[in-house]
Amino acid sequence: MSVPGPLSAGAADVLTLGETMVALRGSGPLKLGGSLDVSVAGAESNVAIGLSRLGHTVRWAGAVGDDEAGELVLRTLRAEGVDVASATRDAHAPTGLILFEPRLPEVTRVHYYRAGSAGSRLAPDAVEAAFAGAATPRVLHLTGITPALGPSAAESCRLALHLAREHGTQVCLDVNFRSRLWSAQEAAAELRTWIPYVDVLIASDDELPLCLPPEGTPAGVSPERYLLDAGVREVVVKLGAQGATAHTAEGTLHAPAREVRAVDAVGAGDAFVAGHLSGLLDGTDLPTRLARAVTTGAFAVASPGDWEGAPTRAELPLLEATGGTVLR
Repeated sequence: MSVPGPLSAGAADVLTLGETMVALRGSGPLKLGGSLDVSVAGAESNVAIGLSRLGHTVRWAGAVGDDEAGELVLRTLRAEGVDVASATRDAHAPTGLILFEPRLPEVTRVHYYRAGSAGSRLAPDAVEAAFAGAATPRVLHLTGITPALGPSAAESCRLALHLAREHGTQVCLDVNFRSRLWSAQEAAAELRTWIPYVDVLIASDDELPLCLPPEGTPAGVSPERYLLDAGVREVVVKLGAQGATAHTAEGTLHAPAREVRAVDAVGAGDAFVAGHLSGLLDGTDLPTRLARAVTTGAFAVASPGDWEGAPTRAELPLLEATGGTVLR
């Protein structure tokens, strides 16, 4: 059953698909009880919200349960300007759940309750609908999380890659490896087959091997060079507090991280992706889009929550303000 969204059925700047869950955030060890803050979370929808706040049109093709948790997910995305016309409700599976447990000032444990969820049963026909008619997106954004959820979700991703190729849609892959969902061997076996379709690859440095051949790269060939030679146009490596480095056929560019007081690192990678894709959609050069990416990532680090701190375009210059500034 399709869910009507707030935008027209025309082409979106970006199409993304994956699972968005209800998120419960505790203030300490879960076993001690206490209160929980309720929100939603999902890597792909975090990127979608980040892009929407930056002024881009985004369509989210995911599945939620036919339940109140699913209504929260859809209501939140609609409120953030994300088109959910291609989302579906699954009457036979629940909306997934994620618990965040702050355990130390800089250590948060995450507990998933998503096995057999509606998101894990995302069907390929939802992807077909998202590409149908005049709905061809300019960019398809995928992560390595969705294919780990189940066979149907993985098949949906593969179909999306093929449809993107047919329609001339650029593909962005954020590797986003989750060891609690699948092993490194399983992830590599799947993601290696995606590389011929990928235009922009975003990964942390320890995730790059998941995209390489089992035997590794030839002697003297870096992972980044191998991927560029394989057809990837940009390889962007996230380095956390050290910033990020982008590799293209023209050369390598590094951008240091923006200095902010860290509050919550969860969602920073998704905010980074949103910033980089925003620059790509705007047609900016590589230094500009990499600078925007580290800026949006810094906003996420400086704010609690997965997506709540994502900046609008008008807010991007705020990081230039000196500490203690009051804007009146």
